[in-house]
Amino acid sequence: MAAVETLEMSPTKQEIDAALQGSQTVDITTTGRHSGVARRLEIVFHNIAGRIYISGMPMPGRRNWLANLDANPYFTFHLKGKVRSDLPATARVIDEEPERREILPHIARVWGRKDLETMVKQSPLIEVTLER
Repeated sequence: MAAVETLEMSPTKQEIDAALQGSQTVDITTTGRHSGVARRLEIVFHNIAGRIYISGMPMPGRRNWLANLDANPYFTFHLKGKVRSDLPATARVIDEEPERREILPHIARVWGRKDLETMVKQSPLIEVTLER
């Protein structure tokens, strides 16, 4: 019996655009700032008014993934739900308090968090630009 080959079709732009709505879990792959080794982690993105943001739970100290993006803002954004695609991306780290106060309330609402002040002070936050 001959082996059956399955062809995986690349998602269309419309399918990717639909997958980028709301908030969902994705993986990102950054480059280690010291090692140069690819580092992949699971994280949640949020589409707020058509712009893609990634944040994390508040805690003191800078996350390794954020420090990696400080050193090299280019990374891969991996859609892994119904639509699967590896998208080249660029991060813009958001450190300025006024911009953080504009964006983080939307993310706090999604997570059901009531500690916005802690999030403003301690949550990592980047804007993602996808190369499509």
